[in-house]
Amino acid sequence: MVAIGCDRAGYVLKNTVLEFLKARGIEYQDFGVYDDQEASDYPEMAALVAHKVASGEFEKGILLCGTGIGMSICANKVNGVRAAVCSDAYSCEYTRLHNDANILCLGGRVIDNQRCLELITLFFDTAFEGGRHARRVEMYTKIENGEI
Repeated sequence: MVAIGCDRAGYVLKNTVLEFLKARGIEYQDFGVYDDQEASDYPEMAALVAHKVASGEFEKGILLCGTGIGMSICANKVNGVRAAVCSDAYSCEYTRLHNDANILCLGGRVIDNQRCLELITLFFDTAFEGGRHARRVEMYTKIENGEI
């Protein structure tokens, strides 16, 4: 199951994401916002989705704002979250392969619908490679716990 949230700058792109998930039969929960006029603070939305993913209630998350950067910064404050802002295919593929990212952050003002669908497809279809990368991902938790 996928947790999705956006601010008003990501609202239009979120609709593209929701249509894609429906077409692929991927279950999701939309945490808002629900129109492009609704005032919202992206840190609150990022925290909500990040906690849902970190708790294990949701396997992955998608956050959308103007650039994806603010959502990524905020989501990564939550232990257990590996949020990546991506706007190109290579970065999106490798954030799954090497970093086991569990939240994808996208920018409604920097990518179009076609690129969005390409990135979402890569995010969901690319598995974590494990191996030497697993040791590094484990280091993320050690950093979160103040052990490094």
